[in-house]
Amino acid sequence: MITAGVDVGSLSVETVLYEQDKGILSYSIGLVGGNSRDASRRSFEEALTTGRVAEANIGHVVSTGSGREILDFADENITEITCIARGVHFLFPECQTIIDIGGQDTKVIRINESGHVVSFDMNDKCAAGTGRFLEVMANALNVDLEQMGERSLRYQDVIEISSVCTVFAESEVISLVSEGKAVNDILHALHNAVADRTLSLLERVGVNGQAAMTGGVAKNMGVIRALEEKMGMALKVHSEPQIVGALGAALIAAEKKGKKN
Repeated sequence: MITAGVDVGSLSVETVLYEQDKGILSYSIGLVGGNSRDASRRSFEEALTTGRVAEANIGHVVSTGSGREILDFADENITEITCIARGVHFLFPECQTIIDIGGQDTKVIRINESGHVVSFDMNDKCAAGTGRFLEVMANALNVDLEQMGERSLRYQDVIEISSVCTVFAESEVISLVSEGKAVNDILHALHNAVADRTLSLLERVGVNGQAAMTGGVAKNMGVIRALEEKMGMALKVHSEPQIVGALGAALIAAEKKGKKN
């Protein structure tokens, strides 16, 4: 039986097709753009095409993410906290602490040995410390977003960004550039600021066992390295960290369909 998970976020949408005996069959990642419903449909159809699967062969579809309720082809919707937890437990059963940093929010989730959520906290009131924060800073520094993390690792001098508010941090970055500070040093400071913001959530939720990182920002080696240094442990990161929530949704879909059968 093949199931699908569709994760509809504020900036991107991911779809995963899963089959119990074969694992992940295919996935797709796309931008939401102006219409979440249309973007979700495109993502779903792209995953079907890539996996060479007919829509009629999909047994159950679970949607998740902030836009999970807009899908008209989903059988049910489940919160992203639950789906991320399920996806991480499947990929990294040894991990009980999860850091998820996406385009607009940061989540920290603690799960038990069975993969069930014990506690969580999130920053969704502002863009500080999120993918959007890094995007704004990349534009301010005229740096390619995909190169930020790697360049931050080539810093020479340690400097600090005193504000994690996107507006104030952008102003501070511009001032540092005018003072002649090296771009790589500023990038290192920005990645440390993201890590510090995340640590405040970790302190409230608590760290238990090993930790995994998910979300689009988990593709940024600068953020990963900053977090690892501050936490004193290595983070587990899937080769495509952006699809973990959608994978969790597809896994839950398989479990739900299995119980019905």
